[in-house]
Amino acid sequence: MKTVLSGIRPTGNLHLGNYYGALINFVKMQQENRCFFFIADWHSLTTHPDPKTLHINVKDVLSQYLACGLNPEQSTIYVQSDVPEIAELYLLLNMHAYLGELEKTVSFKEKARQNPNNVNAGLLTYPVLMATDILIHNADYVPVGKDQEQHLEMTRTYANRFNSKYGVKYFKQPKPFNFGQELIKIPGLDGSGKMGKSEGNCIYLIDEPKIIEKKVKGALTDNGPEGENSPKPNYIENLFTILKVVSTEEVVSFYENLWNSGEQRWYGKLKAQLAEDIIKVTSPMREKINDIKNDDEFLRRVTEIGAEKARESASKTLKDVREIMGFRSF
Repeated sequence: MKTVLSGIRPTGNLHLGNYYGALINFVKMQQENRCFFFIADWHSLTTHPDPKTLHINVKDVLSQYLACGLNPEQSTIYVQSDVPEIAELYLLLNMHAYLGELEKTVSFKEKARQNPNNVNAGLLTYPVLMATDILIHNADYVPVGKDQEQHLEMTRTYANRFNSKYGVKYFKQPKPFNFGQELIKIPGLDGSGKMGKSEGNCIYLIDEPKIIEKKVKGALTDNGPEGENSPKPNYIENLFTILKVVSTEEVVSFYENLWNSGEQRWYGKLKAQLAEDIIKVTSPMREKINDIKNDDEFLRRVTEIGAEKARESASKTLKDVREIMGFRSF
């Protein structure tokens, strides 16, 4: 059984793109692997954290992931700051990270440009903390997006550097997790290629039906097809992409036939159907999210059990690393 680790930043609500892009696969993944899922609250400190909302954000994202199918009995689900061993290994790995390579990372340069008045050491050493999250459990695989591939490569660099420096073969070489298929990419409602928080084009899992109807009604469209079997513009193809994941094959075929026939004046009907089907998908999740979020005792048990399991794994790694580096007790 392989060890797989995935971090979750507490930076807002989950949307349809998150759900179909990764969460469904995470649920399957935990059934076949030794999985660690953690809420990366320390990572959020690198920008402009708000102490009034940090815990609220952690609670929100934890509730949403649990509602979508992450199972604390199958996986280890924990909050990063509940595992102090991570902080010590982070310190030790920082002694193996070089200033020049950290300054060259794409994420550091981008964040430094965006927040020139808050270029802190935590931002600079973000890749080391990310590597620590992975190596503390000696993970075999990590699901990462394109923007995180450089950090995973740096994790392998630190693992190799540590092994070479101390003449051991202790740390594994973590690889990107391949779900065995192309991930579904849910487009935004504004005609852009990707649904994302920063783009403001999301359907969130906790959106009320009236909000979903309003968002879908405002989706970008045009006057209709220019003739029979004409190609769809990207923004129309986007609506069909979403339709295909939330609706039945019969519904999709019905609207595909309308498009291919060249008929016009049916976008309002399409949007109403799309909103209805999105609501059918999200309503059970929204209700479950709210139930979990209001159950403080359940969340306390989940995080306590997760921290205990994570610390058991992390303590072993840290003990081994300390011994390899020459730390001894009197």
